[in-house]
Amino acid sequence: MREYNSSIFLQPKIDLPEEDFCERIYVVQPVFGPQSEVLHAEALSLIESAGASYAGTLRQNIREVDPATFLGKGKTEELCRILDGLDVTVLFNGDLSPSQTLNLSHALGGKKVIDRTTLILDIFALRAQSSEGRLQVELAQYRYLYPRLKGKGGALSRLGGGIGTRGPGETKLETDRRHIRARIRALEQKLAETEQRRSLLSKRRKKEGVHTVALVGYTNTGKSTLLNAMTGANVLVQDALFATLDPTARAFEAEGVPFLMVDTVGFLQELPHSLIKAFRSTLESALSADLALIVCDATGAYEMQQAVTLDTLKDLGFDAPYLIVMNKCDAPHGRLPKDCVEISAKTGEGLDVLKRRIFEALKEDFAEAKLFIPYAAMSEYAALRPLLTERKVTYTDDGALVDAVLPAAHADKLRKFFSH
Repeated sequence: MREYNSSIFLQPKIDLPEEDFCERIYVVQPVFGPQSEVLHAEALSLIESAGASYAGTLRQNIREVDPATFLGKGKTEELCRILDGLDVTVLFNGDLSPSQTLNLSHALGGKKVIDRTTLILDIFALRAQSSEGRLQVELAQYRYLYPRLKGKGGALSRLGGGIGTRGPGETKLETDRRHIRARIRALEQKLAETEQRRSLLSKRRKKEGVHTVALVGYTNTGKSTLLNAMTGANVLVQDALFATLDPTARAFEAEGVPFLMVDTVGFLQELPHSLIKAFRSTLESALSADLALIVCDATGAYEMQQAVTLDTLKDLGFDAPYLIVMNKCDAPHGRLPKDCVEISAKTGEGLDVLKRRIFEALKEDFAEAKLFIPYAAMSEYAALRPLLTERKVTYTDDGALVDAVLPAAHADKLRKFFSH
């Protein structure tokens, strides 16, 4: 038994000059709970991030999924009547099977039908800048397209552009399944080599006592703005979902101690597991971090953002300590959790507190020590100096007195200089 209750409206969301091509997207929004409205709002932001315009929405209460078209015959026919004569792409804001995508497209007179994963992949292809990022996007798209090759026939060879055609490109989409399997294996091998290099770099950092702080969280909560504010970097900041896809690492200091901050791709509610898997090598920088900053938007649904981030990190096997950071606290907001760090990356409010909390969270990894370095041992000390942070140096007749902070792992190397 199915229960249908649709709410239909057609109105433009983005006004563009008529001479500019802008793909128009009509959204089919399954309604299955209060989170459906959050998913719908995200779909509108995703459409804008993809450079398309919003054409309207059909909301549909779902009690039972039709295996052929998801919506069922009656509602599919109604949708066909609504869209008759309109040049739109239909976005199903959820996941469709290959056969459901094909059947819906056929029932709607050949209109292009995409699902949420296709739209996100398209934005990833648009945002990826590094060679690794492009490899990951291409791999994710091939994995997604592979089971959809069967039965599509002319759909894959159709010329044109728009959402779902960026990344591998039309010529690659027309290759046979064996060629695509070989390409997937080649991409997996390249990414495995990249992941191995990243792992070696992470091990070298830990050996050298470099502590890493990862920025993780929901997309568009201000992680890149925070990275810029904390490190003086010049990372792209844009009010759009997945504006930053490639990881960025920059140095900063907290309580006089150097740290490395890493920005990562943002998460999203119901982000397909295949995408998380595809971008695992990028997220390795967060998984190997000593501390994670879970950045939430204090003016938004921060409880949901925090839950989605923690669930995603758990699925990835993350087990390091973390701090909850509420960003955008310069704007009106409701009551926030008492154990969070309240900041505004835009104005700089609370950043000193955040740095102190970062140091306190990792304090067990450091030792504060007073060192005495005889002048005769200065060359030996110079070789060890990169391992510590000097807070104060006082020179005496016999040598130098140093107030220092050093990684606990390197304490034995400097113990001979400890001043008792």
